[in-house]
Amino acid sequence: MSINRREALVATVGLFVGSACRRDTPPAPKAAVPVVGLLDAGERLEWWAAFRDELRDLGYVEDRNVAFATRFAGGNFGRLPALAQELVRLKVAVIVTGGVAAVQEARRATAEIPIVMGTGDDPVRLGLASSLDHPGGNITGVTSLSAGLPGKRLEVLLTCLPELSRLAVLWDRENVGSVSIIPHLERAARAANVHLEDEGIRSVADLPAAFASMRRKRAQAVLVIGSPRFFPERGRIAELAVAHRLPSMHGTPEYVQAGGLLSYSPSYPHLFRAAALYVDKILRGAKPAELPIGEPNRFLLAVNLKTAKGIELTVPRPLVLLADEVIE
Repeated sequence: MSINRREALVATVGLFVGSACRRDTPPAPKAAVPVVGLLDAGERLEWWAAFRDELRDLGYVEDRNVAFATRFAGGNFGRLPALAQELVRLKVAVIVTGGVAAVQEARRATAEIPIVMGTGDDPVRLGLASSLDHPGGNITGVTSLSAGLPGKRLEVLLTCLPELSRLAVLWDRENVGSVSIIPHLERAARAANVHLEDEGIRSVADLPAAFASMRRKRAQAVLVIGSPRFFPERGRIAELAVAHRLPSMHGTPEYVQAGGLLSYSPSYPHLFRAAALYVDKILRGAKPAELPIGEPNRFLLAVNLKTAKGIELTVPRPLVLLADEVIE
């Protein structure tokens, strides 16, 4: 990764990590190689691959000057507390988290080991940091501003479906990150005079029944609130939406690549690359309390025209022209 590309990454995410932008030599190998703990309720492997790639670009070579302790819960949120405690017992140098549930469990497990967020809601609102500029504790990293995005996603959906008045919301009742988003979506829907049909589920086995319920309730579209448990099911979710002829809005481009209609979000691989810059700083001795938390300042719109054709929907040309990714 060139210095120009790394500076562009810092600018795009909107964070300040000082000398992490320079091509400095990473910490020399020691008798004990620093261990970076990776904690996620799901297995968003594409995002974690971007994190590892960025560390590699920074000069970190696994088992030479860095090691990884990976603890992924495979969609079972109940496993997170034990996995977080395992990382603490391993005395990892830093814990990197994916999602709200993971960062909350990491913080419950330790107030001393640095924690770097790869994604998640505003940590100030969650009570995990004093402010974005001055976190003040052991948590820093990148927020994806997930709670603030439902209104924009609804706006994009209304651009595609101006007559939308009844919207189904598919969400994971077991995911604390999803729970926190619902009130924001409800406010946006009231302002837009759109009625929400609640299709919260507790198991991916309930997906077919949820979509059948949407059709019975005459929903005109579905907004899917992302969850670690939904991510590996994104192809199946897209297939169900198409089978029920429901235009779908999603939280990441990966859902659109799997067959969903629309998504509006930051680039999560980009955020995880940014998280690697924080890890680099911390391994050099920086304190998380002194590293401002980054926010995305660029968001991506993805449109799947193949899916639109399959449900006989015409996506407005201006929306297609605005898209960062168009699948045909």
